[in-house]
Amino acid sequence: MNKFQKTVLGRKGEEMAVAYLMDRGYRILKRNYYTRYGELDIICMHKNILVFVEVRTKTNLNYGLPEESITKSKIKHLRKAALVYLGNGRISYEEIRFDVIAILITGDNTRISHIPNAF
Repeated sequence: MNKFQKTVLGRKGEEMAVAYLMDRGYRILKRNYYTRYGELDIICMHKNILVFVEVRTKTNLNYGLPEESITKSKIKHLRKAALVYLGNGRISYEEIRFDVIAILITGDNTRISHIPNAF
């Protein structure tokens, strides 16, 4: 899979994740929030919880499940990026949470796994 195909797959996965979250009552605040530490895929509110969502989309299991591709280094960068967002925003929340939405697309089948409090 080339870089363009990965980008298209990633965007498709993020669109599916947004629809999934909205169907469950989440309010999307930001998408693709860029910082010097990296990108936050989706920032949303669920009740009074500010949720940072990392989306992982794959088309096969050759290198494991989508959620297994999140490294300790990636988690560290996501946390730093979240601190940047928190420092720049004026949003009211009771707590924050980091979720993962893992999407596996194989042929005509799509499996979406939502992992709250993933890290």
